[in-house]
Amino acid sequence: MPDVSPPPHAATPAELTRAAGVDPARGLSAGDATARLSAHGPNRLQEADPVSAGGILLAQLTSPMILLLAAAAVLSAALGDVTEAIVIAVVIALNAWIGFRQEYRAERAMASLQAMAAPVVTVRRDGAATTIPATDVVPGDVVLLEAGARVPADGRLLEAHALRIEESPLTGESVPVDKHTDCVAPDAPLAERASMAFAGTSVAAGRAAMLITATGMDTELGRVAELLHGADAGRTPLQQRLDVLVRNLAIAAGAIVVLVVVLGWLGGESVETLLLTAVSLAVAAIPESLPAVVTITLALGAQRMLRKHALIRRLYAVETLGSVTTICSDKTGTLTQNRMTVVVLDMAGDRRDLSDADDAEQPGPAALADPVLRLLLTGGALCNDTQRADDGALLGDPTETALVAVAARYGLEKGDLDAALPRLDEHPFDSERKRMTTVHALPADASLVPEALREIPAVREAAGRPDRLAFTKGAIDGLLPLCTRVNLRGELVPFDDELRRRALGAAEELAGEGVRVLGVAYRTWPDPAAVPTGDALETGLTFVGFEGMVDPARPEVRDAVATCRAAGVRPVMITGDHPLTAAAIGRDLGLIGPGDRALTGAELEGLDRDGLHRAVREVSVFARVSPQDKIAIVEALREQGHVAAMTGDGVNDAPALKQADIGVAMGITGTDVTKDAADMVLVDDNFATIVAAVGEGRVVFDNIRKFIRNILSGNFAEVGVMVVAPLAGMPLPLLPLQILWLNLVTDGLPAMAFAVEPAEPGVMRRPPTPLGESLLGSDRGRRIVTRGLLLLVLTFVPVYLLWDSGDAAWQTVLFTTIAFAELAGGFAMRSERVSVFTLGFFTNRALVGAVALTVLLQVLLVLVPVTRDLLDLQPLGAEHWALAIGIALTYFAAIELEKLVVNRRRAA
Repeated sequence: MPDVSPPPHAATPAELTRAAGVDPARGLSAGDATARLSAHGPNRLQEADPVSAGGILLAQLTSPMILLLAAAAVLSAALGDVTEAIVIAVVIALNAWIGFRQEYRAERAMASLQAMAAPVVTVRRDGAATTIPATDVVPGDVVLLEAGARVPADGRLLEAHALRIEESPLTGESVPVDKHTDCVAPDAPLAERASMAFAGTSVAAGRAAMLITATGMDTELGRVAELLHGADAGRTPLQQRLDVLVRNLAIAAGAIVVLVVVLGWLGGESVETLLLTAVSLAVAAIPESLPAVVTITLALGAQRMLRKHALIRRLYAVETLGSVTTICSDKTGTLTQNRMTVVVLDMAGDRRDLSDADDAEQPGPAALADPVLRLLLTGGALCNDTQRADDGALLGDPTETALVAVAARYGLEKGDLDAALPRLDEHPFDSERKRMTTVHALPADASLVPEALREIPAVREAAGRPDRLAFTKGAIDGLLPLCTRVNLRGELVPFDDELRRRALGAAEELAGEGVRVLGVAYRTWPDPAAVPTGDALETGLTFVGFEGMVDPARPEVRDAVATCRAAGVRPVMITGDHPLTAAAIGRDLGLIGPGDRALTGAELEGLDRDGLHRAVREVSVFARVSPQDKIAIVEALREQGHVAAMTGDGVNDAPALKQADIGVAMGITGTDVTKDAADMVLVDDNFATIVAAVGEGRVVFDNIRKFIRNILSGNFAEVGVMVVAPLAGMPLPLLPLQILWLNLVTDGLPAMAFAVEPAEPGVMRRPPTPLGESLLGSDRGRRIVTRGLLLLVLTFVPVYLLWDSGDAAWQTVLFTTIAFAELAGGFAMRSERVSVFTLGFFTNRALVGAVALTVLLQVLLVLVPVTRDLLDLQPLGAEHWALAIGIALTYFAAIELEKLVVNRRRAA
């Protein structure tokens, strides 16, 4: 379809139909439609390339640590040590399988954006209404819409009859939007283009005819799809830290190997001995169990999160949650309940604020003693198109269902009211009048009038004779000028300017707080034949009052926000809703202060780079934002060093979810698009679940760090022994297969138990780990070096004396001592601050079991001849076992003493 100027929402229907070359009464001909389909292509969105099983597996096998292990396996095989190569290959396969299984099971092969299109649609073709597949819709088609229909493509409204469209999946607007055929300003934001209907939205009420102006990837939904495809998730903080650790380990191992080989060559060692020494040093320096333990720890963390209703789709997101510094949250359905609820009833100045208790319990009969209250509730429920489903659910516009729900809480069921006061006529709602009026018949017999209504003046006036009663509800500013009387505490008095001004002021005050206000009025006629139609119905009205409603905040969110702040995580609201509504919810949740306001997307677009960075640092509520604005906010946060999470449920959230460090989708209200783009899905749509997941992520990161400190301390001692022993004139102290046993079994089994180590006290009362902080901790590995040196001295000195005395079991003693000491050190390193005696030895039963099992395997390895020969070990006497155990206990005591000294210094 040719481009027109101004854009479709600002052009008249006549201009657009003329430019499109179509008669709106007849629609396109079959031949023209076929030609346009060939020119523009099917009305479908380009799908993201699905993540294949092979792609997931390849990602598992190409991490730096796995590649380093693979190099060690190849080198071992080249030197003829097949057993060692097989063991390393098994480690690689185990790690890849665990990671693959977790991510493949969570990966959803959804054609998400395609699912947003309606499967069939009604169009005018050759002068007749015809049903066609939504994929066959072309620019220039005239599409017919009715309540419940999904909009198949973007289009300009040609006809609109009481049309309201649910646009929250695309714009974030919390209530259906009134639509009309009038032109809109060319620069109007997406959420305010009331003359347009957009692909992926749905009709909440009314009917319409629209001229298709864009299909497929040219729609607003298509632009979202392009943003989604172009977003780069990047590598997580843990992946970045592991990359740095592996690179540093590889450099250190290479330097040590070169140093030892050069020294050995200068000392006249044989090439075979030098190669064996090089392989042994490389194996000692590389923590072979690290990839498997990290993957298992993340997988177990993901399982714990699932039990807390958070489904992890990408494994490394577990740890990323623990590093989050900012949570950018959508409002509708995430911070709020995504359902309108009446919170204020105002009967001409007699205001009642409905508490949470009112929502939980039905008020007693005394609550309905006020006839004006009954009239207000009755008018809101009768002037209403809501239906109740068989299961009791209310079906209809969210605003109208809220009015029916509050009446039902007071015992006024819409079904009973409809039966007692049947609807005879109506003047439907439209966006120009912003009102709706319904006419009802009063029974001739006054005894048939519902008891709850008999004292209402409107009924009392006409009870016992045929007459008609009409209720009008609508926007306050349009309703008040039509009212000549006001029902003031049960008495009808003239509605003078002062009373009208007070009513308008009360409504405006609520609107400023983000409360949507609807007024209710009525009129009676003694003669059915005198009842007018159309606009004449809405004259000479008696004002009753108004009902104020909001999309309420989830009750648990306030505590979740407070917990976030205590944990050093800043919650930010990013929504497509109105600024006043967003600011009101933000103040209610504690996101902003009383005098703060929301920053709009239009204001964001006017900022330069520095202004944008300042805004994302200082502003906590953003309103009327577009998908591009959300991405800009997330990118600005990441550029400033923040780890940003983005939560959402609508299509408009998906690109930002993809761009954020971690995307969090709503599992119940979230669209498939959002879930497909997310790293984590909230099964219960509960914002508090995010906070629980952040805490779980911190526990996972803490446990990975504890394991790494433990294993690298042991590896430092192993490498130290391998370097010092030749310098002292000793033969190779540990063989490659012995080192593999230490790194895989002695380190690996207890390390897996670290994955279930309980959270330390105060895990959510400390700030997130700084993004640039090493995986080794803020001390940059000083503790690892200190403990490694301590373990080196404790093990090497007595073993050197054994070797010097000619004890043939010296190498086996060294092997067993390091194994026992690493197990004891693991117990002590369960916490860097809290003593094991305070934590309790049995609070991590998995670790107790893993240590006991590893000790048993170590003993059997030395006692059983077959395994002893396989690792080239010697039998040990009682004195040897006592020496190994004593050194291990000394190492444990030294770490506990270190914690005691450090804690006393901090206290001082």
